[in-house]
Amino acid sequence: MQPDDSLSLESRPDRVGAPLVVAADGAFPLVLGLDTFGDRTSHELAGLDSHARTIRNVVEQGVLAEEVGIDFFGIGEHHTDEFPMPAADLVLSAIAARTTRIRLGSAVTVLSSDDPVRVFQRFSTLNAISGGRAEVILGRGSSVDSFPLFGYDLADYERLFEEKAGLFAELLKGGPVTWQGTTRAALRNQDVVPHTETALPTWIGVGGSPESVLRAARYGFSLMLAIIGGPPARFAPFSRLFREALAQYGQPSRPVGVHAPGHVAATDEQAVEEFWPRWLETIRRLSEERGFRVPTRETFMRDIGPDGALYVGSPETVANKIVTNLTALDATRFDLKLGLPGLSQRSAMASIELYGNQVIPRVRDAWTPSMLDTQADRPVHQA
Repeated sequence: MQPDDSLSLESRPDRVGAPLVVAADGAFPLVLGLDTFGDRTSHELAGLDSHARTIRNVVEQGVLAEEVGIDFFGIGEHHTDEFPMPAADLVLSAIAARTTRIRLGSAVTVLSSDDPVRVFQRFSTLNAISGGRAEVILGRGSSVDSFPLFGYDLADYERLFEEKAGLFAELLKGGPVTWQGTTRAALRNQDVVPHTETALPTWIGVGGSPESVLRAARYGFSLMLAIIGGPPARFAPFSRLFREALAQYGQPSRPVGVHAPGHVAATDEQAVEEFWPRWLETIRRLSEERGFRVPTRETFMRDIGPDGALYVGSPETVANKIVTNLTALDATRFDLKLGLPGLSQRSAMASIELYGNQVIPRVRDAWTPSMLDTQADRPVHQA
């Protein structure tokens, strides 16, 4: 198995979408992806779709994403009525069987309430099925529904993720694993199958914790900034901290990505009309569980403006905002979080088509590698 901290991978343009090759100067390719949490779709006349139909709809979304040139399709683990997506890897395997190019992964996998060995096995299996197109984004779980479901105590929130992230890093190295901790049984010279033919790119999803940034750097994972509220520019210090920590830990350079909610329609007005009522209802429900501020129309319009976290609008509006924030955050990857509970499958598919056919070409036309400093241009911090 090729080590996860390899500086370059063999590009397979016939099988794989965005290449994983890292230039010698530390630059990374621009990657434009799409994420879903399995948001429960609806039909204009029949109301909310069943869980089963929603899952089948997600498969169709992933297939369409490849057809319109999107680089990555991610599915986030959730365990609720509005987001019936507890087994993202199974759904990704169905998409893998019907695609040949697009990269596929989690967005995110709640590692704290899962077994790292099983996560590794599931995604290395997906990597085999897809011909080396799998990725995994690991998270602590901003949505904690999985903790009581699987018998975990929220009091162990930090310890669970720290230990399990460490074990996952060991599994990525290949070869027999020896590990001991307090959150699962020890491993002694254990061979974990299936072995991978290519590296399994692994990210840590970060929603606001500097400790998670440092953890990603320490283990040599890439950094995914999950920005769902407030000005995106406030996350810029996390990117700088990540670069400095990688150098201090003696790790090779790693990419920084951005995950953020949004919706694309033909015009700004249509996008707002389709997205706002469902956004309001979704946040209103979440506010009861997680204390979120319920938006007003005024605060929503600020959130979709130039300094807000939501990417809602026409292809031109969304593309311009992506370019602006990737530059501000020193990032080379953007994953648009598609959909909301109650949004119709027709609207979701139209949004995917516009994102792939119109937003992505605009971003690529406006983007040049010189928009970001490369790792070679930065001072090197000794470990």
